[in-house]
Amino acid sequence: MTTNMVQRSEKGWAGHFICSHRCNFRRHTLLSYNDVFISVSTVGNMIIDYAGKRFEQIGVDRYFETMAFISELKRENNPWQDGDVSKQISFTSPLSIDQPWKEQEANDMHEAVVAEITAELLAGNRYEH
Repeated sequence: MTTNMVQRSEKGWAGHFICSHRCNFRRHTLLSYNDVFISVSTVGNMIIDYAGKRFEQIGVDRYFETMAFISELKRENNPWQDGDVSKQISFTSPLSIDQPWKEQEANDMHEAVVAEITAELLAGNRYEH
């Protein structure tokens, strides 16, 4: 199938981070263009102490982070289409926020990465590992 448009699908689960179930903020977008599939994931505001609702950093100096990964090719028996976290891809947009309570900024950060990767796909980048 050839298309001149990048298909975008919002997933209902986090696309990375082993403690994502403790994060109040989760975005996961699958981008597909011809036979290239990229998963963009943003997580943040991880609660470490539910009683006190204390947020914990999810990495060095970050309360939110965005990462992108090559996804497996679609298969009939693979409805989830998750990224392969061993195949991380680079981008130039910001990837972290060093303060909690910045949900809108995290959403904007996620959208910036999606836009950057969409433009790269349209320009012919196949993100081959």
